[in-house]
Amino acid sequence: MEFEHGPNAADRKELAPLLKLVLELGPLVLFFFANARGEALAERFPLLASIGDPIFLATAVFMVAISASLIVSYALTRRLPVMPVVSGVVVLVFGALTLWLHDELFIKLKPTIVNVLFGTVLLGGLFFGKSLLGYVFDSVFRLDDEGWRKLTFRWGVFFFFLALVNEVVWRSFSTDFWVSFKVFGVMPITIAFTLSQLPLIQRHTLDGERDAGGKDTRQ
Repeated sequence: MEFEHGPNAADRKELAPLLKLVLELGPLVLFFFANARGEALAERFPLLASIGDPIFLATAVFMVAISASLIVSYALTRRLPVMPVVSGVVVLVFGALTLWLHDELFIKLKPTIVNVLFGTVLLGGLFFGKSLLGYVFDSVFRLDDEGWRKLTFRWGVFFFFLALVNEVVWRSFSTDFWVSFKVFGVMPITIAFTLSQLPLIQRHTLDGERDAGGKDTRQ
């Protein structure tokens, strides 16, 4: 399978790496900051005190920040990758439930729901003979069939691992620890896992002169 996300993948606009990082990590950083400094912010801005404990203020900030991130991303590229959109929708739904019911359980469940969803989509797709990883990550990789199958399986399992880790952390530790782990724990784990997949990607990347079946396409 020679996969490029969409017929015009080669011509689509791409965000600068630094800006993309800011848009992806910015909402999480603001979530951490609002939770860590919630009481101080409520003292300075009394209106914020009506929202409740720091975790509820952080949830509201997270919802606004992730919405702004998606809007900026779409304004600059005229498209929205699947994963940020799905994650953003779940944040808004579970964040709204958190604030409405005043129960932090819902925002804590958000990572579990998102990771189980993506893991199910990837492994379920493999069960039906489809490697859907490129659609999930808006990928521009060009891998052969075996490469996509292996990479899709590994990421599917990894998503379930992240869901399990989230469940263990929020059930076993304080809310402040969970927020810190969400920002400073999950990201390094994900980066390390991603880097560990580079040898697989390199082995199965199509060189531009051979098709997925290994036949020479040069004239």
